[in-house]
Amino acid sequence: MKRRVTIVGTGWVGSSVAISTLHSGVADELLLYDLKEDLAEGEAMDLAHGASFYPSATVRAVPASAIGESDVVVIAAGRGGKPGQSRLDLLQHNAEMVREIGRQLIGYSGTVVMVTNPVDVLTRVVAEASQLPPARAIGTGTMLDTARLRQVLGRILRVDPRSVHAHVVGEHGDSEVVLWSAARVGAVRLRDWPTWDHAREAEVAEDVRTAANEIIRRKGATNHAIGLVTAHLLRSLLRDERRVLTVSRVQERVAGVDGVALSLPAIVGSGGAAEVIEPEMSDDERERLHRSAAVLRAAADGLARRAAAP
Repeated sequence: MKRRVTIVGTGWVGSSVAISTLHSGVADELLLYDLKEDLAEGEAMDLAHGASFYPSATVRAVPASAIGESDVVVIAAGRGGKPGQSRLDLLQHNAEMVREIGRQLIGYSGTVVMVTNPVDVLTRVVAEASQLPPARAIGTGTMLDTARLRQVLGRILRVDPRSVHAHVVGEHGDSEVVLWSAARVGAVRLRDWPTWDHAREAEVAEDVRTAANEIIRRKGATNHAIGLVTAHLLRSLLRDERRVLTVSRVQERVAGVDGVALSLPAIVGSGGAAEVIEPEMSDDERERLHRSAAVLRAAADGLARRAAAP
C-alpha cells in the first residue's frame, strides 16, 4: 500500500519539509496544497524534476478537498515569526487558519502533524477542531529544541550529537525546560562528564531558547532544520518505528499536566503518539514544566474566549 503525505502550506517551511521528506524516502506520494494554487503547483513541478535524485515518489499539487486523502497531513501554513516576536505573538492569525483546516479533517483516519507556530497551542486547536484523539493530533513541539541542545552539547564536548541523550520539554518557546538532571552522554550522566562545567547550563539553555530568533534576524526564517525534524517524525509514523520523540500533544494526566498541549517524550508509531513517557525530572524542573503548562493554558484559554466572543 502506498504511503501518502499531504503538506499544507508551501512557503519556506513547507518546501523544506517537502524536500526532506522526499530525500528520506518515507513517502510514495507527496501532495502539496496552498491557498496560492500557483505556488503549490510550481513547488510540485520543481520537486518532481529532481526525481532522479531521491527515492521513487510522485509529487503533485492538490485542491483543498483532497487534503485528507493521505496517511499524514502536515500543517506548515501560516504567518512566520519576525525578529523579536515570540511564537505566541503569532497565535490569533494562525489559529483561525488552523481551525478551518481542522474542521475539514473531521472524520479523518490518519495523523495530523502541526509544524506552524505557536505549535503547542495550535496542536490543541487542530485536535479540537478535527475531533481527532490526542495521539493523532501531534506537533513537532520541542523536537527541534532537543536537536539544537544535542548539537550544542556535542560541539562543546567534542562528541557526535547522536551520542548525547538530553531533552527539552514543555513549550516550544520561551518557557521550555531543559532536563539537565537526566541528560547523559552515552551511559554517563552529563553532570559527571569530566569536561562538563555545570555553570554553563544556563548559557546553553539560553542559546537553545533563542536560536530561532538569531536565525530569523539573519535570514528571515527558520526552515531547513525543522524540515529535517518533520521528515524524521514522518518516518517514525509511516514505518511504525516506535521512536521516543519529544512531540507535542494534548497531555492526559502525565507529569502533573492535563488538558494542555506541550512536549514530553512519547513513543511514536503508526498510531501516532499514543504512549507518553514521564521523564526523570528534578523538583525544580517539574515546577518549571508546570509553569510552562500554565503559560500555554492561559494562551489557549484566551484564544478560546476570543473565538467565542460575539
